Amino acid sequence: MLPERVAVTGGAGFIGSHTVERLVAAGCQVLVIDDLSHACEWQVPPGAELLVADCGSDQVAEALACFRPQAGLHLACRGGVQRARRDPGNFVRSSVASSVAAFRALAVAGAGRIVTASSGGAIYGQPARLPASERTPPAPLSPYGASKLAEEGYLAAIGREYRLATLALRYGNVYGERQDGTGEAGVVAISCTRLAAGQRPVINGDGEQTRDFLYVGDVAAANLAALASRRTGVVNVGTGRETSVNRLVGMLVELAGGEGPDHRPGLAGEVRRVCLDATRARRWLGWEAGTGLELGLQRTLAHFRERVASASGASG
Repeated sequence: MLPERVAVTGGAGFIGSHTVERLVAAGCQVLVIDDLSHACEWQVPPGAELLVADCGSDQVAEALACFRPQAGLHLACRGGVQRARRDPGNFVRSSVASSVAAFRALAVAGAGRIVTASSGGAIYGQPARLPASERTPPAPLSPYGASKLAEEGYLAAIGREYRLATLALRYGNVYGERQDGTGEAGVVAISCTRLAAGQRPVINGDGEQTRDFLYVGDVAAANLAALASRRTGVVNVGTGRETSVNRLVGMLVELAGGEGPDHRPGLAGEVRRVCLDATRARRWLGWEAGTGLELGLQRTLAHFRERVASASGASG
């Protein structure tokens, strides 16, 4: 059963907005906490309250003490692999420290359940066997992966100290409507943005690197299943299928009717192959990915076409 009162950090962002909509539709009272530094074009629905603040701030701790959440969902994140690699010290200060403060504030406010977003793609590194299960030893290749592993450890420790149930969801590569297509992470969103604008998509490296691409609607469903569960530990959230970047971009080019990709040098710190075993998610949460890649890409491309068309109309 879902908790009635849920605090969602990063709730105005890509994954957060889809999740908040589902929580509100399910009848939950939701406190959305977001500093809006990476918010998407989306309005907080009636039934949810928005607090604009850093999730690790004293202001948030005070608001949580008043809201008294039964559960917290931590989706706030300040960047990806390349940002963390360029300046790992500042990344830890701005991301990990805020996350840990948010975990403790939720615990002090009385939350009996905390679920956090982690990364199956970054934590396992280059496992000898794919798909990687939760029993695969963590071996992150990047400061980003190391930071996610550290957050998992802090969350588990806070759970033990305050005697509450904690769960880390190790996502695959999430894509879908509302994702930022102007940054340096998110090959689906970036490719859709370029194709919708009549530009060639870009592939870094030879394109034979693989990812476990996961539609955002399925991730939102996993978030709700995790909040309703009492399981503790870590759970992979993925499809169990490898897809090369070449194949992915090729599918988008075919759907969009655009030009083929522009290959550029590969990026340091990126893993070569990713594929997650979601057996535990099915057993623990009753969850599995239900959206096929082609359908998910069709929906995502249509969204970005509408976004680009709206922006062109507004500027014209």
